[in-house]
Amino acid sequence: MTTSTKTETTRSGGAKAANSRTKSSGRPIHPAVLFAVLLAAFLAVWEAAVRVGLTSSLMPPPSLVFTELVAALSNPFYIASANDAGIGIQLGTSLLRVLIGFGLAMVVALPLGVFLGTSPNLSKAVDPFVQVLRPVSPLAWLPIGLALLRDSQQTAIFVIFISAIWPMLLNTIAATNSVPKTYLEVARTLKASRWTTMRRIIIPAALPNILTGLRVSMGVAWLVIIAAEMLIGGRGIGYFIWNQWNNLDIANIIVAILLVGLVGIMLDRAFALLERRFAYEG
Repeated sequence: MTTSTKTETTRSGGAKAANSRTKSSGRPIHPAVLFAVLLAAFLAVWEAAVRVGLTSSLMPPPSLVFTELVAALSNPFYIASANDAGIGIQLGTSLLRVLIGFGLAMVVALPLGVFLGTSPNLSKAVDPFVQVLRPVSPLAWLPIGLALLRDSQQTAIFVIFISAIWPMLLNTIAATNSVPKTYLEVARTLKASRWTTMRRIIIPAALPNILTGLRVSMGVAWLVIIAAEMLIGGRGIGYFIWNQWNNLDIANIIVAILLVGLVGIMLDRAFALLERRFAYEG
């Protein structure tokens, strides 16, 4: 082997080693590992800040929050009195209200949205009503609900209904309008009835986008129920948070916030799975 050949071989081997080091050093950190590191750093800073007195005396350290979380989950379904129940009962009560209000909104918004989406003139006539009412804060409807229903529990469901109906309705109208015109032309060519066209063409084609509206509406409904329950009182996770504030128990408030977030994630993931399934089937 000549000297030049040896030199080229050495250079080639060095280049491969450098490339290998570059690839290994440039490998991205797994998101789960990065999340664990960031969480540990955040908790460490929080714990240290509380221990050295950098925060308010009301702020608990994460170690105390963890202790309260374990205690809350160890017996989540007890009922001691009308206003004293486990965290599972509180979450379940709020979730039931959300599901009832959300279901009522579906019964109204979905058929109305499909009907308006296939009737352009009527949709334009109704649009001003929607645009005026949609930006109103759901909590502004609380006094109206109390005046109409004279019951705080039914009022909470009414507020969920109002908050959930708008994203659902607008997405259904937009989804129906976005159905390809060629599909409708084929239906007319085959002389399909309006009901058959609606059932076999419009609704299946619009379903993925309708599910997106349902997903947004569920997120809004779960967000609103917390504030509504703070105002109407009674059992529910929103009232639980407000009651803990009256007791200056910040640790239990943080526990409730964490559980509210986890339930919200589960609801969102459920609708995301539905979206992917029907988008794939479409």
